[in-house]
Amino acid sequence: MENEGPSRTALATAYARAYHQIVDQPTILTDPLAARLLGVNADELTEAGQPAEDGPDGGVGLGILRLGVSDRPRRLFFAARARFAEDRVAEAFAAGARQVVILGAGLDTFAYRNPHPGLRVFEVDHPATQAWKHQRLAASGIDLPERLTFVPVDFETDTLATQLEDAGFNRTEPAVFVWLGVVFYLTPDATRTTLEYIARQSNSAEVIFDYLQSGDTEDDRAQLQARASRAAAVGEPWFSYFTPDDLAAQLRTLGFTDIEDHSATDLIAGYLDGSTEFEGEPPQALRPVRILRASH
Repeated sequence: MENEGPSRTALATAYARAYHQIVDQPTILTDPLAARLLGVNADELTEAGQPAEDGPDGGVGLGILRLGVSDRPRRLFFAARARFAEDRVAEAFAAGARQVVILGAGLDTFAYRNPHPGLRVFEVDHPATQAWKHQRLAASGIDLPERLTFVPVDFETDTLATQLEDAGFNRTEPAVFVWLGVVFYLTPDATRTTLEYIARQSNSAEVIFDYLQSGDTEDDRAQLQARASRAAAVGEPWFSYFTPDDLAAQLRTLGFTDIEDHSATDLIAGYLDGSTEFEGEPPQALRPVRILRASH
């Protein structure tokens, strides 16, 4: 993460959500604010959606941004994982939850589209990313909702528990934690520490996060290593991989009793009414990607 603003991957995700609004039918996620927050129009999104090419004019970072936008399977997954999380938040709200914590919020726009009266949203992220987002929100004319609280956390110097408590988060009330596009950048120990914190919520708690599993074949492992190398080249290395069984076992040890785990392609297909878009072998980019919901 660059000190002056959001990471390349956070930008790529936001661009992908915005481009999804104009190029994909049917739309999995409706997000009319994504392009406004970025300050881009349809022509600029289309330009960003051109095939990725690393080179002297853009470098690896621009290649990653364009890849996230132009690659349809990745783009659909970015839309589907956000939709999945927002659907789970809606279910939790209907059951009485009034707090949602978005860990590593990046350029997420849920808080500014929040349709649930009384639901308080805590956006947790690095102070530099939040400062840049504040600037973009002001420039784009997107109002700050009354029920939104920014929680700046520099994990090198701050603790999540302290910062959330200081921001008014209630540890005794039900809560949903949304944690997308983050876990693979953390060590397994750091991931477990955060899950332990969530598990200690004294009332019901739910967490939604995506993760990477190790490749099953030599080709899958080579492709995964190539992607990890590109991420490392822009200062965003990957540190953790899990298997669904091992991760489920860890979660149960922590007290989570209700766990559902989906492959990226199954998640997308569910939102496309069983579309045969990914018949046969899943796209290479999506093979290691999974998303999980756990609650207690």
